[in-house]
Amino acid sequence: VQLQASGGGLVQPGGSLRLSCVASGNVVSMNVMGWYRQFPGEQRKVVAIFSSRGGPDYADSVKGRFTISRDSAKNMVFLQMESLKPEDTAIYYCNIWQSTGSYWGQGTQVTVSS
Repeated sequence: VQLQASGGGLVQPGGSLRLSCVASGNVVSMNVMGWYRQFPGEQRKVVAIFSSRGGPDYADSVKGRFTISRDSAKNMVFLQMESLKPEDTAIYYCNIWQSTGSYWGQGTQVTVSS
């Protein structure tokens, strides 16, 4: 399974960005797709996940500002980020977890700065 993420970039505080990720290869219909982020010197942490059988779930730090959505027919997951803060600056990774394992995209840099 391969994942390709896009949509990162530089944005001012209070701005918005939309991340997209598409999974290809042996994607199983029952899966969890999500977004994680990694700050310098720290481990990757969950931002938001969306199960094929359930609804979205968010880290407390992004609730009310970020929205995860998915298009299961196209094996895509999105992260709409609003009211961005400098502390949201990180490398964002998309992930898919399914019966065959957990797979990661290449990461996309999000920088929130004036």
